[in-house]
Amino acid sequence: MIVRPRIRGFICTTAHPTGCAAGVRAQIARAAPLDAGPSKALVLGASGGYGLASRIVAAFGGGADTLGVSLEKAPTERRTATAGWYNNAAFEAAAAERGLYAKTLDGDAFSDEMKSRAIEAIGTDLGQIDLLVYSLAAPLRRHPRTGETFRSSIKPLGEAFHVKTLNQATGEVHEVDLEPATAEETAATVAVMGGEDWEYWIEALHDAKLLAPGFRTVAYTYIGSELTWPIYWQATLGKAKEDLDRAAVALRARLAPLDGDARVAVLKAVVTQASSAIPVVPLYLSVLFRVMKDAGNHEDCLAHIDRLFRTGLYPDREAGLDEVGRLRMDDFELSQPVQEEVGRRWPLVATDNLHELGDLDGVRNDFLGIFGFGVDGVDYDADVDPLLGRG
Repeated sequence: MIVRPRIRGFICTTAHPTGCAAGVRAQIARAAPLDAGPSKALVLGASGGYGLASRIVAAFGGGADTLGVSLEKAPTERRTATAGWYNNAAFEAAAAERGLYAKTLDGDAFSDEMKSRAIEAIGTDLGQIDLLVYSLAAPLRRHPRTGETFRSSIKPLGEAFHVKTLNQATGEVHEVDLEPATAEETAATVAVMGGEDWEYWIEALHDAKLLAPGFRTVAYTYIGSELTWPIYWQATLGKAKEDLDRAAVALRARLAPLDGDARVAVLKAVVTQASSAIPVVPLYLSVLFRVMKDAGNHEDCLAHIDRLFRTGLYPDREAGLDEVGRLRMDDFELSQPVQEEVGRRWPLVATDNLHELGDLDGVRNDFLGIFGFGVDGVDYDADVDPLLGRG
């Protein structure tokens, strides 16, 4: 099978088996030894983006045994798997070569069934864990205790929001009006993206006595800058993020007897499949990436998570905490020189000068890279077997 990217709107419906594997291997090759890190880690949302980067840094930087959880679609003879399926297979193969324990559980991380499966795997294979990374990104959640299904809505609060945005496929800069969320939509977004499920995971693992002394957990979030606040912090997403902060405080109290810790880590903006569908964000990313690359402080997922592990999660050098105790890793993005330059360009950027003021090619390449396309050294004209994930 010759695999090409098939993009429909904000979604790529194909993934390249060899390209995904090569992308994972390239990240692993960059993982540098950590001075301190976990020994046994559980990563929720382990198949891509910041979750995959966390698993790579923990395992190939710190030598940790890792258990991953993700929800992916397996391949068929006529259809490729999701990118995360190939990423997980590549990670496990590379870990086996290094003699590292690596197991991935496929299914709904919000469910009690998955929590039970993870508890069984940890109890049987690892004994206890000393790190849990919460990096889930999902549009809906079936509540494990009520059975109700909630769908998130990415909308402003209170009043409509008029803003310029970018059609990533065509390169057209245009303006859109976003209608405000209802109270029901806001509550549903909190149910999907807030801190309740994170608490359920820690509760289940704690009750099963699977948390080691000194255990720590981190949940990833994004807050953004003034340009994106109306669709992030001052919107339905912001209410979910407030609930994540609430959960972190509650978890710190729960983990205190273990000398444990729970933090929300605020990360920098990167290209994800979800972010491509959020108005404002593709254009903001394009301008931001150009400014940060010119300034020499742009980080991809792996570089950013490596810095988090070295300066935030593990002891000797602790990243700055903000007023509510979050780990602020978005300091490069929100630095005054970067934001002043992004702010200067924002009213000027348009379709005809986007390549000058922004980095549309970089955003597009990052998007395709999520699905294994555009990876150096991969022959995209070669036949690949979607079932085996190799040419």
